[in-house]
Amino acid sequence: MPSFDELLVDVGDFGPYQKMVCFWGCLPGILFAFMFVVVVFLGNAPKHWCMIPTAETVQEQCGWSETELREVSIPQSEHGSFSSCQRFDVDWNRSEISVDWGRSETDMGWNRSEIGCSLSGGWHPSNSTPLVSCDSGWVFEGPHTIISEFELVCEDAWKADLNQAFLNVGLLLGAIVIGYGADRYGRKLCFLISIFGLAVSGVGMIFSPNYAVLLVFRVIQGIFGKGAWMTTYVMVTEIVSSHHRRMVGIMAHIFFSIGIILLPGIAYFIPEWKMLQLTITIPCFLLMGYYWLIPESPRWLFTMKRTKEALEIVTNMAKRNGKTLPPEYNEIELLEPGTEDGSSNHLSPLDAFRKPKMRKYTLILMYAWFTSSVVYQGLIMRLGIVQENLHLEFFISGVVELPSALLFFLTVDRFGRRPPFFLANFIGGLCCLATALIPGDIVWLKSTLAVIGRLAITLGFEIVYLVSTELYPTALRNIGVSMTSSLSDVGGIMAPFFLYRLANVWTELPMVLYGIMSLVYGALVLLLPETKGIDLPETMEDVEALGRNSKDKCDVRSKTDADGVV
Repeated sequence: MPSFDELLVDVGDFGPYQKMVCFWGCLPGILFAFMFVVVVFLGNAPKHWCMIPTAETVQEQCGWSETELREVSIPQSEHGSFSSCQRFDVDWNRSEISVDWGRSETDMGWNRSEIGCSLSGGWHPSNSTPLVSCDSGWVFEGPHTIISEFELVCEDAWKADLNQAFLNVGLLLGAIVIGYGADRYGRKLCFLISIFGLAVSGVGMIFSPNYAVLLVFRVIQGIFGKGAWMTTYVMVTEIVSSHHRRMVGIMAHIFFSIGIILLPGIAYFIPEWKMLQLTITIPCFLLMGYYWLIPESPRWLFTMKRTKEALEIVTNMAKRNGKTLPPEYNEIELLEPGTEDGSSNHLSPLDAFRKPKMRKYTLILMYAWFTSSVVYQGLIMRLGIVQENLHLEFFISGVVELPSALLFFLTVDRFGRRPPFFLANFIGGLCCLATALIPGDIVWLKSTLAVIGRLAITLGFEIVYLVSTELYPTALRNIGVSMTSSLSDVGGIMAPFFLYRLANVWTELPMVLYGIMSLVYGALVLLLPETKGIDLPETMEDVEALGRNSKDKCDVRSKTDADGVV
């Protein structure tokens, strides 16, 4: 029986039909990017301070502005910033309210007769004045966010970390649940279910009565978001021949980057979190129209022995590509790589640890995926706590991701996998450390290094996708890549805790961590074999032999079969 790749040669392996499917298949990447990074805007912590009991009464009686009330009720730091979590322990319900600043009547441009208030006994706030926590709530400045909606500040600030962490829990579950469902029930059905679930969970977030319910919807959003992204990606890679898969993978990354570029503009004009969430959710309902736009994967249909349905799609494919399906293709069986009868050996994740080199490669790749996710997500979320012009800096960070796709395309085949893989993480690590240690008044240099670091880390993230597929034998490839890449979701769960908790100690401390992790990552990459131009390993013995004879070349189909596998 011929393989599906052989069939594609006759009906067109990247004609108008595939280009149409690839466009519609990559488009949801924009929405996935929205879901993945919108927490930077939804969870942005606005300036806040303690709400003063009977504040309106005091302001009305004394004729104070909000700033004047704050200065007499909220302690200030040496730099003049107001405390976010404490206020002076003053009984504002006393019958005689007065203020005696102990200064001249015209201090700070105020006139005592205009204030018309004084605190009995000539009291004025000082370092010895007792303080109390914000037991009456907070006053928030700026647009409404999840932080102000559920008062996730001070003692409850750590709960804000759970937002992105719970999303990554959903992503991890989605890879397992939806991944299994897509293999059993089809890519198209699982995509439609996923995009509908993503839309419903997005609306559910808006109407969440409390933060716990919102987190539940965030997990659901992660499950279906990963399902929508994963199923469409698989569909577009399965409908093209092997030597076009890397290009399709780059296209998918570009659409993801477009989402990151568009989001800050949307958030700028729609700053309120509920309206912003609704805006990025509505397109999910529109994508239900994919029922009529994209077909089921014919490759999957063949593997499920649904030959008649598959041939109908392939016939239409040939027609759209200006070709004719040869009459001898009245029956086709898709053979799995490395087998002769369509069956595959049943291996478990434990097999990735049985042989010495395979075990070493697996452990390195697990660390690589974990670190890539921690640093990548950390750099994105960091923009929300260090940048005054958040929207502009976020836009720039998104634009920076586009050249990484070009660098990936130009380097991995020309120079091999290992040199750019090492340099990406080494340069990224150095930039993170330098950004942390350079004085804050050299803004241009810190910003430049942060941009270069983001570019390098993104390039490293893309290369680990490719390298992972080239270091596992055929029968273990899907299991190995799924197992190691799941560490990226674990890294995503940990990323907000690393960022926000360390930033409470020192704002730049997370960058020090990212730098060290990336430098270790770069060093470990040197322990991996070079896989450029090497036959894809078919057996465990082939993996153990990698690096011994790098002169063995493979044909185009063998070498590029890994491109685009996730």
